[in-house]
Amino acid sequence: MQVLDFAMFPEPEYDLPIFCANFFTAAETNIVVLDLNPLYDVVKHKEYKDKYYEGLMSLGLNYAELLPWGGKLTGESLRFFSPIVIWTRFKSSQHMHDVLYSAFMDYLKAWLGLMDLGIRETDASRIIANREAQHRYLTWRAEKDPGYEVLKRLFGETRAKNVVRSFLFDGVNSLGSKTFLDYFPEYQCEEGRVNEKRSMLGKSFATRPWNRKGEFIGNRND
Repeated sequence: MQVLDFAMFPEPEYDLPIFCANFFTAAETNIVVLDLNPLYDVVKHKEYKDKYYEGLMSLGLNYAELLPWGGKLTGESLRFFSPIVIWTRFKSSQHMHDVLYSAFMDYLKAWLGLMDLGIRETDASRIIANREAQHRYLTWRAEKDPGYEVLKRLFGETRAKNVVRSFLFDGVNSLGSKTFLDYFPEYQCEEGRVNEKRSMLGKSFATRPWNRKGEFIGNRND
């Protein structure tokens, strides 16, 4: 079994997306998320979606054909993904691994291209908002990332939590002081702990919820 859980962040002076590559590979099964995760929800913030993803839709559509949608994705998770997200499952083969490597390199080049064109923010309020958006993202990942469950099975809960918070998503301890429940109060149980459910909305998307233009369409059968 091999696991890659990798993210790259711009400085908070930039509202650029976050490069995200999460690969889980076993003897026969591969589970993949590859995306330029939006700093702001692209369903609610159309101007952000158009700014960063309008020119990348052809890239996303190409790999959406080669790496089809991997099944149900919760509504809560969806707010951290872009219209070009690759969320897929496939059986191991050299061909599919070559396709995935090509996708990884193309998405990385696309992200670096956005970095080259990035304009440094000077408005203090926007920088604060960007930093909080990054911290919110990390707080979600540190608590609800599916890879966390894999790590718990491999190393135990205490060590897994340390790896997640001090290594994989270490910015959760330095970018802000808000807790998971500050950002996502809907997950609070009566006794004050975090509900372990992946979704509180009970809404999931079994098919790609964006059309070819990057417009949100939800489930095709809704």
